Amino acid sequence: MSRKLTKSSTDKALYGVCGGIAEYFGVSSFVVRVVFLFTSGVSFWVYLFLVWFLDDAPTL
Repeated sequence: MSRKLTKSSTDKALYGVCGGIAEYFGVSSFVVRVVFLFTSGVSFWVYLFLVWFLDDAPTL
């Protein structure tokens, strides 16, 4: 079964994008959020793109 990058349904601060990235790569969502914070010039647009185009995680 292949993994798919989705927004997190459990680790949400705003839309679950950072939580979804963290779950996909198996790292802490805090680390992903810090990376987004320190690269805020580009990551703002990347974040908006991912909010619009990532699917929501399936609910169990």
